[in-house]
Amino acid sequence: MNNTKFGSKRILFEDNHLIIVNKNPGELSQGDKTGDHTLSDIVKSYIKKKYKKPGNVYLGISHRLDRPTSGIIIFCKTSKSLTRLNSMFKENKVKKTYWAITKKIESNKIIRLENFLKKNEKQNKSYVTKDTKNGKKSILNFKVIKSLENYSLLEIILETGRHHQIRTQLSHYGYPIKGDLKYGFNRPNKNGSVHLHSRKIKFIHPITKKEICLTASPPKDIIWNLCIN
Repeated sequence: MNNTKFGSKRILFEDNHLIIVNKNPGELSQGDKTGDHTLSDIVKSYIKKKYKKPGNVYLGISHRLDRPTSGIIIFCKTSKSLTRLNSMFKENKVKKTYWAITKKIESNKIIRLENFLKKNEKQNKSYVTKDTKNGKKSILNFKVIKSLENYSLLEIILETGRHHQIRTQLSHYGYPIKGDLKYGFNRPNKNGSVHLHSRKIKFIHPITKKEICLTASPPKDIIWNLCIN
């Protein structure tokens, strides 16, 4: 599943402060207990080689994507941009749109899901809970933008950013994401991926103050291709 190839086609935006890339399913956003090679490592190597930088390359990250998912991820080349971007994420000033492929849903309306989520640390899994004191309020809106015989392509807009939020909430209502065994889909994808993709991002550049609006293509496979063509 892990494809470590990296080239200019995967770079959606780059300047002196930020580098924004399209993550492949299977890549780790940043280091974890597995010790596996990460997308952060790959981007650092790219910067070091391209700009002939001596010593260690600084690269910060203010958000992450789950390992089996794909799409837009922002890396910061400076601590100043990282600090400002961290604040923007906390203040919900970075607008993200996701695509997901789920079991077929018969609806043409915008559906709003609002729940409280609680994370089980041992399982690395979140659950919908009635415990409003210890759970975290989680809100998303989605609509079906295309349906196939067995699947639907959803466009999802997050109002909050919780651990496995989209996967947890969709599964809770009976819409597990294709390939997502952890959250109730009945069979895995052959490459271990999950059909959840960070499709669009919109925010004001933390340093230049220019608006950034980017779109990332989903991975190339039969179901994604059928949904977008």
